[in-house]
Amino acid sequence: MTVEDDCSPASALLRLRVTADGDPGVLPRLLGLFQNLNITPRRVAAGCGINAVMHLEIDLSGFPEDRLSLIAAKISQIPCVLNVYWHHLYDMVPLHIETPLLESRSFSALSGKSIWLKMEAMQPSGSFKIRGVGLACQEYARRGATRFISSSGGNAGLAVAYAGRHLRTPVTVVVPETTSVHAQALIRQEDAEVIVHGASWQEANALAQTLIAERDAFIHPFDDPLLWHGHASMIDEVAKVGLKPDAVVLSVGGGGLLCGVVEGLRRNGLETVPVVAVETVGTDSFAQSLNAGQRVELARIDSVATSLGARQVCEQALQCLSRHPIKSAVVSDEASINACKRFLRDHRVLVEPACGASLALLCERVAVLESFGTLLVIVCGGSTATIEQLQKWSRAEARA
Repeated sequence: MTVEDDCSPASALLRLRVTADGDPGVLPRLLGLFQNLNITPRRVAAGCGINAVMHLEIDLSGFPEDRLSLIAAKISQIPCVLNVYWHHLYDMVPLHIETPLLESRSFSALSGKSIWLKMEAMQPSGSFKIRGVGLACQEYARRGATRFISSSGGNAGLAVAYAGRHLRTPVTVVVPETTSVHAQALIRQEDAEVIVHGASWQEANALAQTLIAERDAFIHPFDDPLLWHGHASMIDEVAKVGLKPDAVVLSVGGGGLLCGVVEGLRRNGLETVPVVAVETVGTDSFAQSLNAGQRVELARIDSVATSLGARQVCEQALQCLSRHPIKSAVVSDEASINACKRFLRDHRVLVEPACGASLALLCERVAVLESFGTLLVIVCGGSTATIEQLQKWSRAEARA
């Protein structure tokens, strides 16, 4: 049994994973424990997951931290409880939504496999980023931050701007010169300040660091445990409906999504489900790092998939290799663009090439997917692309 404690806030949602077959009376036992402690939860919800694992959510908002710590200690003594972890509530709903999980008949027929799509493109900010960014912004606001500063190629910055507007906190986002005018406009639309600096994310990030004042919070686009914890919630949603894929396919830039998905798989008893991490040629820092056995920094980003444009993945992404099965794949810009066009045609949703990299694997019978029958694909989304830009990229690739 493990306990994950995010400082056990006074407004907290306690989530448990319980082996229901090990103790069918676990829910009454937990409620009896609360009664003995003279605690009445505001809400208790239960759902069945995978492999006879039951998921419980217990709203303990309003109780002091010392009482919450006592509760966690008592619950950890119950043998059938696998995990205890806290989610902050902050007396408000999460800034992300629970996204659809859709079976794709078109991509299933194309790949010869059962393809399930986690539609993170439907998030309010247009990508999965709001899951982790929203949680991080709420946490740093709780700690007293009066401004959020971020460095981003677009999607993370847009998520921070969205979160800041909802939390009534000013936001400054430093973006590299590769960020489209459209993406910059979307960030400004959320009432955030946008500063354009540097040829890649690394240069933009360096400037952002110099702007941080005493009561500012820096919201990293991919390298923060709060982000990974928030991103993991998408796997909680998949597990809740009982889907157990043979593998998860996702795109890798800085590695935040990868780290979050690995955390989500492991806390839902899916530690044997491998992850296929996909990049484009010219952004493949993870693939090169995997081959070298250490983090490799690219000299430059040379791809239209600029949202994957971190020249070096975070250290945690490589650490995941030692505790979870991960495969790497690299696709061309042309394949990513074509996958975006096909996805738009078949599913009527526009995504950017960074997301198209994962979808591209489904368009060909690639060896890395050969042994899997059911695939969960994270449609990570992206608000930076337009139809006009997608057509321009397509024409450029055709001339190349």
